[in-house]
Amino acid sequence: MASVFIAFGNFIRPVIDFFYPPFRRYMSLQFFRYGVTGVINLGFDWVLYFFVYNFVLFHKMVDLGFVTLSSHIAALCIKFPVVLVSGFLLQKYVTFNYSNLQSRVQLFRYLVVFAVNLALNYLGLKLLVDYFGLYPTPSNMIVSIVTIGISYFSQRYYTFKMSVEPVAKM
Repeated sequence: MASVFIAFGNFIRPVIDFFYPPFRRYMSLQFFRYGVTGVINLGFDWVLYFFVYNFVLFHKMVDLGFVTLSSHIAALCIKFPVVLVSGFLLQKYVTFNYSNLQSRVQLFRYLVVFAVNLALNYLGLKLLVDYFGLYPTPSNMIVSIVTIGISYFSQRYYTFKMSVEPVAKM
């Protein structure tokens, strides 16, 4: 299965790189790839959130028996696992394909960053929708934009960093 994702990364990376030359002065290739894959995943996130909130939940509260979720929080809970998987695969096989950390280590670290982002998304949605009265979809967009910077540095320096080879002792 990994070979399919490697092939996908090898296919999409040159497509993204084709559009890089005008941006070469302003950013590294890795940051450009992160931006493009991030925009793809962010667009997917927004469309999925909008679809779930409007056409699956119909703006209604979700009663789970032990807790009742508002529709904007339920939509967040439904879309996040899907976006988690698509984001991990894009970052692992397109943006940070150089990392030699084991996939399970990368996935664990990605889940840690994901949990932080989930908490930030939850708090941001509660603040913007419940306290400031903004609409859920634009609130989701605002919170997503805020978490992009945090995510890039977390992914680059934590999740997909290069593992250091141990120095041989003499």
